Amino acid sequence: MIAEESTAWPGVTSPTDAGGLGFGMKWNMGWMNDTLRYIGEEPINRMYHHGLLTFSLVYAFSEQFILPFSHDEVVHGKGSLKRKMPGDWWQQLAGVRAILAYQWSHPGKQLLFMGQEFAQDSEWNDQDSLDWWLLDNPTHAGVAELVGTMNELYRNHPALWESDFNHRGFQWIQADDAANNVLTFLRQDSAGEDMIVCVVNFAGTPHENYRIGLPKAGAWKEILNTDASVYGGSGVGNLGEIRAEELPWDGRQYSARLRVPPLGALWFTPADQDEED
Repeated sequence: MIAEESTAWPGVTSPTDAGGLGFGMKWNMGWMNDTLRYIGEEPINRMYHHGLLTFSLVYAFSEQFILPFSHDEVVHGKGSLKRKMPGDWWQQLAGVRAILAYQWSHPGKQLLFMGQEFAQDSEWNDQDSLDWWLLDNPTHAGVAELVGTMNELYRNHPALWESDFNHRGFQWIQADDAANNVLTFLRQDSAGEDMIVCVVNFAGTPHENYRIGLPKAGAWKEILNTDASVYGGSGVGNLGEIRAEELPWDGRQYSARLRVPPLGALWFTPADQDEED
């Protein structure tokens, strides 16, 4: 059972014999509201609202959460997920791709309401069908392609789901780069054998030679780039790979420089891990 619960009542997903309510999962309404408030800001102003993104990790493991972009948020004049994004058509679609990658990599289970998987332009209407014709547009088809790719990576990488409900599955690498609108974090499985480093840039400009800390040396494979041309992006990336050097950064022994795309997200795995997979 899943609780659509918006209060701070404790123990919604705790067992009843421990004083909880016994639900399997609880909607993370705080995450949803904070995230939507953040993406509604112009990129130039997002640095002043950075805490809206990082606050969710203060309480992320207090319940077994679902991360919803629900039906309530795409009806009654609220606009579609795409329409919540500032900017022109391309920037809105890039913003959708970035926020979906952030949702897929954040601790918790994903809930995405119909039509948002291809960035429907109009808000949902129960009297009409979805705007399937948008899939004839390569940029909207690219969003659908991205969701398919992320689902495949999610299935193949326990780092993204095995420890969703406890702190062992998540580590901040850099939570405080508000000036650049960037979040960097590590997802890993319970054994620490499968790991993914996630970099999300909510700025409207790319970052060149951007250095991030890494947990191990060697090559890291770029397994996801939401700015890839196949998804409708501008193609800013790292030619499939970065290499960590023994230069401490972000509290880590190793680090690497990379190109971070505008309104984009990158996922990296150690190259030797990918070969084992």
